[in-house]
Amino acid sequence: MLLFAVTALEKLQTLKPDVWLKIGAGIGAFILAILLYRRVMKMNKVIAGVVIFVVFTVVFFSWVYNRNEPKFLTPVVERIAPFFPSAGSYSSKQKN
Repeated sequence: MLLFAVTALEKLQTLKPDVWLKIGAGIGAFILAILLYRRVMKMNKVIAGVVIFVVFTVVFFSWVYNRNEPKFLTPVVERIAPFFPSAGSYSSKQKN
């Protein structure tokens, strides 16, 4: 039985290169986020708060407009979406 056991290293060697690219990109994004967070925390807190607010607002309204939000935010976006324009409503108005 022990002869048939696959080691973790053998499993990792069978992964495709595009999986390694995604893993590397995720690690790189995490490191970049930590570096940006440290840089922002050295700034004036009011300016940092405004910048963070603007970034999150743009991302959130992009999700509402395109309806490509994460699944756990779908109930929140479904309640808010009727008050804002969406990509589907824009294309239907252009056809009229």
